[in-house]
Amino acid sequence: MIHATVLDPLNSPDLLEDVQGRNDERNIALQAAGVSHVEMPLQFLLASGCLQAINAQVSMSVSLLPEEKGTHMSRFIEQVADWSKTAHPITLDLRPFLVELRERLKAESATAEIQFKLFLDKKAPVTENSAPMGYDCTLSGVNNHGKVTLFAKVEVPMATLCPCSKAISDFGAHNQRAIAILDVALDEDQLDALSLETLIKHAEESASCAVYPLLKRADEKWVTERQYSNAKFVEDVVRDLTLALRQQVGIRGFSIRVTALESIHAHNAWASHAENMPQKPSF
Repeated sequence: MIHATVLDPLNSPDLLEDVQGRNDERNIALQAAGVSHVEMPLQFLLASGCLQAINAQVSMSVSLLPEEKGTHMSRFIEQVADWSKTAHPITLDLRPFLVELRERLKAESATAEIQFKLFLDKKAPVTENSAPMGYDCTLSGVNNHGKVTLFAKVEVPMATLCPCSKAISDFGAHNQRAIAILDVALDEDQLDALSLETLIKHAEESASCAVYPLLKRADEKWVTERQYSNAKFVEDVVRDLTLALRQQVGIRGFSIRVTALESIHAHNAWASHAENMPQKPSF
């Protein structure tokens, strides 16, 4: 009697058809196909040399040639998981990540974006009591035929005080929380001269006053008086921040947007400026 061998396709991967590996006959190349908002724990290397655990949201894509039907979605997840498991730190220099991504997917171009909350220990101005302060950050880049372009973005809470209100009022002036969004194109040859912490510092120093996670009464007095003595419109903040970024080594171009969450108006006030800013990857 002849016994036939029954093969289990689930345990024999070679028997499962790779549909995305088929040729496509529509002759349409795709600029991007990939995955977005992959949540994964990663490590970020601070300027101090310390590592910080981050809860990252990673988006990635690759280009497809006209004859390629689809990309291998699982390979994106595999790469992020490998970086998570090996505690490979994320830095401003995403070149290793982008080179690996392009090689894994065998693509002509690859893009990646990593969003996370960065926590920095911040001291109060008088008592020097400290607590962690969170900043939303994004690192991204493009690897096009081996040429890599890198970007960094930080969102920095701050305070502004209205110069007009100060000038026309017998006492007091309206002040409010504001948010500065800095997008910068990085100079890959001078990344050692730049950090996310440096960008955050430039933004806070351009405001009427920084905001703090922990303030005692002596600190609150200092902050209130600092805002009043350093009144700025959003336009002032953008211009002062522009001057600072022009002098900062490690930046090729930048865009700035500052929005004041107005305390006496039913609307917000904002201003923006950009210089030499190339187009960023979008997801």
